[in-house]
Amino acid sequence: MVIPASRLLTTDESERTQIIGKIAKLFGRTVTPTLIIIILTGIYNASWYLRSVQDLLIYPGTLLLTKIILVIILLILIYVHNVYFGKRIMALARERNIEGLKKIRKTSRKISALNLILMATIFLLAVLMQIPP
Repeated sequence: MVIPASRLLTTDESERTQIIGKIAKLFGRTVTPTLIIIILTGIYNASWYLRSVQDLLIYPGTLLLTKIILVIILLILIYVHNVYFGKRIMALARERNIEGLKKIRKTSRKISALNLILMATIFLLAVLMQIPP
């Protein structure tokens, strides 16, 4: 919603990117505490499925193990994306390097798409865990 709406504010690509970057930075402040809460509730909920760690190696524990691995990969990608690409995109916007912005955004969008695929897969695994074996 923010990116299309930013086109109403200005046509200058550099300005738009800086505005979106400031909004993303504010949004980012809520991400870490939210992820911590989600992870802690996930660990608590996992205790419903597992009597021991060895249960991760038999169905439906294998679904949970797969979900845990995908969540770890997703968290790493989110933070790498934010730390590297977010800062690099903002620097290029301040420099008004539009060609550099286009190039790095192309890679950034691929990582964002991968994040969405991982999220959908994690959601699917969560649904599958609700189905009795």
